[in-house]
Amino acid sequence: MANIFIISAPSGAGKSSLIEGLIAKDNAIKKSISVTTRQPRSGEQNGQHYFFTSEADFQTRIKDGEFLEYALVHGNWYGTSKALVEKELEKQNDLILEIDYQGAQAIGSNSPLVFLFLFYHPTKLSCAHALKKEIRMTSRQLSNDSMRRATKSAILAIISMLSLTITLTRLLLN
Repeated sequence: MANIFIISAPSGAGKSSLIEGLIAKDNAIKKSISVTTRQPRSGEQNGQHYFFTSEADFQTRIKDGEFLEYALVHGNWYGTSKALVEKELEKQNDLILEIDYQGAQAIGSNSPLVFLFLFYHPTKLSCAHALKKEIRMTSRQLSNDSMRRATKSAILAIISMLSLTITLTRLLLN
């Protein structure tokens, strides 16, 4: 039985880094590709990072009930295609949805088989505090490299914890 996992946090919180790390550790996990009305950023490919569409098309899809969830975020629409999710689940692929809190709440209320993981990105202050305790330095002595290492360590720890959680969830449900 395939599972749906939600990674949900504010924009810029590191969701993509967590998901890339999880997929690198477990090739049975696939990432759902969201539909959006925003313009592609540099390097983004249609169908690989997002499915880019017009607002008119997005509104038509809402009316036709094509989305598992959708939300207006910072002036742009984002949604998860029901058909794409069903296709991956039929292949028995576990699926990760990278969505905001609005979408996570919508899906959580519609499916009993969804596991919701909420994360926050470690702030520089929390990383500095952890390093200060560990290496007994004052916060003024911490370099940007130390902050980057601490942030990377925190993300790797979360990836390991998520990987274990997903493995245990699979054992319990299958």
